Parts: sequence; C-alpha cells; structure tokens
Amino acid sequence: MHNSIIFHLSANKKLAYEIASILKLPLGEVEIEKFSDGEIMCRNLSNVRGKDVYIIQSTAEPAQDNIFEILIFADSLLNSEAKSVNLVIPYFGYSRQDRIARSGEPITAKVLAKIYQAVGISKVITVDLHTQQIQGFFSCPVINIDTAEFFGSYMARFLSELNINHKDVVVVAPDHGSALRARDAGSMFNGASIAFIDKRRPAPNKSEVINVVGDVKNKTCVIIDDIIDTCGTINNAFESLIAHGAKEVYICASHGVFSSGCLDEHIKGVFITDTIEKQIKGVKVLSVAELIAQAIINE
Repeated sequence: MHNSIIFHLSANKKLAYEIASILKLPLGEVEIEKFSDGEIMCRNLSNVRGKDVYIIQSTAEPAQDNIFEILIFADSLLNSEAKSVNLVIPYFGYSRQDRIARSGEPITAKVLAKIYQAVGISKVITVDLHTQQIQGFFSCPVINIDTAEFFGSYMARFLSELNINHKDVVVVAPDHGSALRARDAGSMFNGASIAFIDKRRPAPNKSEVINVVGDVKNKTCVIIDDIIDTCGTINNAFESLIAHGAKEVYICASHGVFSSGCLDEHIKGVFITDTIEKQIKGVKVLSVAELIAQAIINE
C-alpha cells in the first residue's frame, strides 16, 4: 500500500478523504473543468508514475458526467504512467439495467463494464451491486462489498439500546431478490425472524405489494434493501407491514438515490450509507469508509 495514491473526482469527496485517512495514503490532485458546451476535462496534477491509483467515484446523478469523468481521468492517469488504475465505485449507476426485461432493451450494466475496462481500469471495488450477475460482465477482478451484516450489526445494537428484544424483531426483504440480504442481516440479531414481501413491478419505478410472507404482527420490522430511489417500494412495503399488524418499521438501504418522492413520515427510522453524498432530512447516514478501506487492504 505504500506505493498507492487515492483520487476523488466530483462525487464522494468526503468519503475519499475518510478512506485516505484510514489507509494513511495521500490524496492526489486533479483539475476538473466543464466547458461552456458541456464537455468535461479531468487532468492529473500528481506524480503517479509506477503507483497503484484508486479513483473514488459513484455514478449517481449526474450519472453521465460522473461516468465520463472516470473514463477520461483513467486515461490521464495512464498517460502519467500509473502502474495500475483501480476504480472504487461505491454506487454503480445503471446497475438496475442488468438484463433484458423487454424486447429491444440494452443491458446497460454490461455496456459500462466493457467501457470501464476499455479505458484501462484493472480492478473494480463497489458496494452492494443490484445483482451479483453484474460481476460476470467484467473480465477484470470485481470486489462487491455486502452491507447486510454491517446494517444488521448496527441495528442489533441500536434496537438493544431501545430495550427491544431481538425475538420481537423481524428482518424484512422488500422483494424476492433481497431474501439473502435479509437473512445475512438477521444473523446479526439474537433470535430475530425473517419475512419477505411478494411484489411485482407493473412499470419501471413502480411496484405493487401482493402479499407479506412471514409473521410481523406486533413486531418491530427492519427492512433491508439496496436502493431507495422514488420511495414507492419502501412506502408500499411500510403500508403493507402495518396493515399486517407490524408495531413499527425501520428502513436500511445502502444507496440513498432519492430521485423523487418522499418517505412516509410514520416510518420509525431510516438509515443509509454515504455511497451517495446526499443529506436527507430525517435520514441517518452511516459511513462505509472502513469497509472500503478494508477491501483495498485485503485485495
């Protein structure tokens, strides 16, 4: 690690500082300029010759600008004779476009995987990919950091401090795809049970709850999800759990996109991470800097 250097671009500046501090690594200097016609320039200002470089950059809104910054800055680093260029992408934009759902659709996550590698990215570290299959779109190594136990451990301590018995806790998967995430989070409690919500998506960014599978009556429910975007899925899940007799509901999600909509004010508590640097009133942000730093150390 002594021959490594960390850069941030326009996103995740605070997270990059925290990671660099934990690893005791220098932060490189970069000049970022956006021209009047919308074109972007990113120029390396540090000595990276022979060094392993880590770019910290999520690709949330503005996704296209953030992605393009990565691409052109990677070229700048390689032109500066960096030994390797590694991409730490806490929130992987376009991860929900990972398959063909309707005829004619692109697999955009696969397109981005090819593009990142085309500009010389040699390794990717990310947090809670929407689906594991995205790792298969890359031919370079991909480290996917799972936050299920991170959230489970935090919520187990948090609810214990509120004198809530873990046997009165239900960890809830908001859909079938989150069942393993809920199970892993639930393993951090002493006696919590698991439930999941059976839902369908009639259209993009819309969901309908079909049923709640599991006993949530008079229970404290903790929903574990990867993304909060329009808040529709979470609000529907909350309403359904309350309708099935849940006492109170907490929400944990890795990525707080919050592109539109707002959370139901009766949700007891909402916890996200800092993969996307955005402050939302009433939402507590937990840092994943330590998780990412450990992933860099252990690679």
